[in-house]
Amino acid sequence: MKDILPDLCDLYPKHVQIAEPIFQDFGGRDHFHGEVVTVYCFEDNSRVKELVQTPGKGKVLVVDGGGSRRRALLGDMWAEKAAEMGWEGIVIHGAIRDVAAQAKVNLGVKALCAHPMPTEKKGLGEVGKTLNFAGITIANGDHIYCDCNGILVAKQPLALP
Repeated sequence: MKDILPDLCDLYPKHVQIAEPIFQDFGGRDHFHGEVVTVYCFEDNSRVKELVQTPGKGKVLVVDGGGSRRRALLGDMWAEKAAEMGWEGIVIHGAIRDVAAQAKVNLGVKALCAHPMPTEKKGLGEVGKTLNFAGITIANGDHIYCDCNGILVAKQPLALP
């Protein structure tokens, strides 16, 4: 386990946003960071499915599911695919499922909660949209840092201590 957020807050207090502490850790990695790829999708994970099948080395997928706790936007199969494609992690303002399986995947995952119901696939969602949730604004190309202390966002990459 590595505490990176407290050090980053000490070094860059005027350059970071901190998300409200509403997220839980679900993935096999306890800390992760990278360049942000955003997607907005409400109870439809079609765009998440598409994105995790693309190369993601050095990137973190940030998904705004509108805070819905009624449908899971990520399950074990897509988490495994994301890890296989090199994604560093996924942050979901919404729910996930297959919690025990995802805990074994080499991928950082933060979400609001777990819920067993899958989404309906309607092909809806918007990639690259600036997102607002948990007291932060996050855009495509921003940089995100996650550990057990929470979630930190910066407009530029920060030198890790």
